[in-house]
Amino acid sequence: MDARWQWLAQGDAVTRGTAALLLAMSVASWVVILVQLVGLVRRRRQAPQAMGAFWQAADLPFARVLLEKQGPWLLPLVQAVQAARTEASAEATLAGQSAQEDRLMRHLRVALQQVGARLQWGQTMLASISALAPFVGLLGTVWGIHHALAALTGVQQVSLDQLAGPVGEALVMTAAGLAVAIPAALAYNLFGRSIALLDEALDGFAHDLHAHFAGRR
Repeated sequence: MDARWQWLAQGDAVTRGTAALLLAMSVASWVVILVQLVGLVRRRRQAPQAMGAFWQAADLPFARVLLEKQGPWLLPLVQAVQAARTEASAEATLAGQSAQEDRLMRHLRVALQQVGARLQWGQTMLASISALAPFVGLLGTVWGIHHALAALTGVQQVSLDQLAGPVGEALVMTAAGLAVAIPAALAYNLFGRSIALLDEALDGFAHDLHAHFAGRR
């Protein structure tokens, strides 16, 4: 076996469990990074085209069909407009008794929350991994050093070589923790910027929808 991994093979359940946890964190973060990267790039490219196509449509049903093809993630906002119109015929309910402008505002607010939650997918996991991975790696290092020192108990003469080897190998866990945390932290910050820009575009689109349809039935 490669000497670089010998310490792991000789480690106990805590050492192996810590290594397995770091591996799981790394896999999970990279899955989120790749999925979010593809999704955010596609949404940022679709947003201006889909919004432009929407306003060029002849009516709301045709505009919805265009969004289904060019920007399906924007559909909840259009569905909010249609839901507000549907409530107008249900005057027996509190929602139906509200003014058209209030109904539309309420549905658009819910739609923005839904779309925003989808955009934020994976961000909590990336933040958690970037914060916890270094400590998990440090735990592995501390436990590895403890395990190495315990193995030397009872030895009459301990040389520097005997101590430096196991300690140096245990420090690999700290490096592994940082290797997991750094990409997650970078992705979290970069994606956060892209999500903020998309949120601004969504707010503007929702404002335009409200201004255009608030007084219409």
